[in-house]
Amino acid sequence: MSQLIAQLPALQVVVPLLGAVLVAFCRGGRTAYFVSLLVSLLMPVVSGLLLWQAIIAGPISYHLGGWQPPWGIEYHIDVFNGLVLMMVSAVGALVMPFAWRSVADEIDEDKQAWFYCMYLLCLTGLLGIAATGDAFNAFVFLEISSLSAYVLIALGRDRRALLAAFRYLIMGTIGATFYVIGIGLLYVVTGSLNIVDIGSRIAGAAAVYPHAVIAALAFITVGLGLKLALFPLHVWLPNAYTYAPSVVTAFMAATATKVAIYLLARFAFGVFGQAFDFRTLPVADIILVLSVAAMFVAAFVAISETDLKRMLAYSSVSQIGYITLGIGIANKPGLTGSIVHLVNHAMMKGALFLALGAVVYRIGSARLSDLAGIGRRMPWTMTAFTIAGFGLIGTPGTVGFISKWYLVAGAFAAGQWVLVFLIVGSSLLALVYVGRAVEVIWFRDTGPAAARATDPPPSMLAPILLLMAAVVYFGVETSLTAGIAERAAALLLGGLP
Repeated sequence: MSQLIAQLPALQVVVPLLGAVLVAFCRGGRTAYFVSLLVSLLMPVVSGLLLWQAIIAGPISYHLGGWQPPWGIEYHIDVFNGLVLMMVSAVGALVMPFAWRSVADEIDEDKQAWFYCMYLLCLTGLLGIAATGDAFNAFVFLEISSLSAYVLIALGRDRRALLAAFRYLIMGTIGATFYVIGIGLLYVVTGSLNIVDIGSRIAGAAAVYPHAVIAALAFITVGLGLKLALFPLHVWLPNAYTYAPSVVTAFMAATATKVAIYLLARFAFGVFGQAFDFRTLPVADIILVLSVAAMFVAAFVAISETDLKRMLAYSSVSQIGYITLGIGIANKPGLTGSIVHLVNHAMMKGALFLALGAVVYRIGSARLSDLAGIGRRMPWTMTAFTIAGFGLIGTPGTVGFISKWYLVAGAFAAGQWVLVFLIVGSSLLALVYVGRAVEVIWFRDTGPAAARATDPPPSMLAPILLLMAAVVYFGVETSLTAGIAERAAALLLGGLP
């Protein structure tokens, strides 16, 4: 048993990868689904054990093939990426029961097995990015997740999904190119690809090659900024989320951009933070400005949207702004808010997009005009939607409030009083677009499209309600999410306040 536990870091990535290979040989969607379901349910067990070990015993170092780092590839698990692994695998486990009926409804039968194959590859890539301690290996996993995501988006039943996937491919390729150029520069000046080892060598390299190190930071920041949809590099995201299959939208909105943000934070503080005080670099100010722009511009666009999937897509761009804002503030409470919002936003957006997926399953539309009065026809689904929407606003008693509390505390600690008012102001904009949706759903007469709707089957409703419960529970009991986020922030910042 101890030998099996020792292999958990590798199993976190190998199991979904082998599952994808197995599913690729399946002819029917049913067999492919059950393999994917089994793998997805197993992953939170593995990531939960890894996170627990990291909390109790400290960072875990796993050497692939017995090759010692920095020469060999290392999987390095600490409380930060352990939390990210848990988030990704938990979301995957929750969307899979929902997928059974939703995928059958939205994707042709002859493509369903390939859908599940691509889903498992995407899951492999996202888990690999979080688990690996090797900078180039992170690039490999970044491409695995991205390439499979392009296919998943293209499987949307609207033909515009093809164009959305192509746009994402172009932007994603540019982002990956920038990232790998940055890694190449780091390799030239440090002679290493191991993230921990680069961090230990970067101060000496910066003293000799300061311009090359700053250029590496710039390339990596821009490359990952494209991947995480940092404003104004977000142009691929709204159409991708709008036209992708419902399950894909829920999974990607909850996980894909968050893993890219994790990688950005890891490099900003775990690598470059060893040579510079990140707060003194111009890139920190740029991230602050772009984060605030995302919080407001994307929220204003969301207010004007008439399609709820598109509204929530722009809301995601706005919410990403909150996460990167904490990185730009770069102190312990601000970074804690950023990390905890990685998890909290996954809960909220997972619940919101799955609820919309249930609506699409019942009435075939997510247009606001077709949802008039649907709350009375789908009470459980729309209650979950409403509570998760309150979380986006930052209502006390929901997880969104916890995130914004830490961000406000970080702004106060940094002496950035203006940011406090901007956080509150952008939350009021979220109140407008969420309130608009709630008014249509609950307070208008039931329209002809919504009249035939009912709550979805239990396999689809259960994940929605579980995520709704998580939005409330972790908004009250914060010792797990916020507690681990505080430890992760302290780890990244080292001795900085």
